Amino acid sequence: MKIVFHIDETSKWQTVLSNVSNTLTYAQDHHEHISVVVVVNGSAITEYVTENIQTFINDHKTSVAFHACQNAMISHHITAAQLPKNVKIVPAGVIDLAELQDQGFRYIKP
Repeated sequence: MKIVFHIDETSKWQTVLSNVSNTLTYAQDHHEHISVVVVVNGSAITEYVTENIQTFINDHKTSVAFHACQNAMISHHITAAQLPKNVKIVPAGVIDLAELQDQGFRYIKP
């Protein structure tokens, strides 16, 4: 199974983190492989620089792929140097979401 979580609002981060954690726990408990990607754009991009989010990303860097929309980074004055090292910068979050769905990822927007 492949799941992409989309977040574009700062207020939704805690929900996304809970959803990702619950998904990983389910996969572990049921011995299933679930590919998880989190695509961040809009104002939610600003949370990538907070300690809470960076800690979560570092704790889950081998089980979750995190993507950052370059357009959102530019509009919110976030540089690549401010992101955790394992966050992948994509040119446009909406295009990334469409491409992931073309690859069979199920779209979830909490």
